[in-house]
Amino acid sequence: MSWVTWENVGVDRMACAWLIRKCIDSDAEFLFIPVGHKPLPEGAEPFDLPGVRLTHRRGHCTFHTMLKEFEIKDPVLERIARIVDEADTVQEAFLEPVAPGLDFICDGIRMTSPDDLTALDRGGLIFEGLYSRISSEKVQ
Repeated sequence: MSWVTWENVGVDRMACAWLIRKCIDSDAEFLFIPVGHKPLPEGAEPFDLPGVRLTHRRGHCTFHTMLKEFEIKDPVLERIARIVDEADTVQEAFLEPVAPGLDFICDGIRMTSPDDLTALDRGGLIFEGLYSRISSEKVQ
């Protein structure tokens, strides 16, 4: 299946692509469009775009929305959703201390990647590592 989002991916879109590949669609193909581009590519599932099914809701990031929409129940992924929420949205205080660092690292990945697909691949390694690290703890 094809999935489409804006180009210049950041923490939420990297996290979503990793989640899509890990839990929803292991054969996912990703398309990238300029901000504000219309119409969307036919047959592609849009994510992290305004006004689509899989986007920010009630102050939560798209990663969080995807967990709900696809009924994914995993306490590790729910904790990652909290981290991504804090990394992707303006916060006065962080309950998840890794959130600012995750956003910083994802920005660096985007800046050093030759294209968005490479950024998703590199970001996926970060999220796989985050999943493994949290899995080794008692999830709260």
